[in-house]
Amino acid sequence: MAGMSPLFRRKADPADPRDRLVTLVRKPGCHLCDDAQAVIEKVCGELGVPWEGKDITEDRALHDQYWEQIPVVLIDGEQHTFWRVNEERLRRALTD
Repeated sequence: MAGMSPLFRRKADPADPRDRLVTLVRKPGCHLCDDAQAVIEKVCGELGVPWEGKDITEDRALHDQYWEQIPVVLIDGEQHTFWRVNEERLRRALTD
């Protein structure tokens, strides 16, 4: 569903975390990115939330927008946090 055109994706139900999408914008060899991914895998796994990773070195627009902030976490395309991911804050954002 993550690669599907927004025209065909069903509307997200904010009450159901499984209808959310978390995106981790990262780069290879980044230890903060590895830490962020571990938190995302844990929280999203527990809540059943899909997540995806995007490599900043393969996407010029992401590079230009987020280079100085990586890792960056987006929820449904909106920036949630950068540099360090707080497990409880991410969980609240996905369930509130």
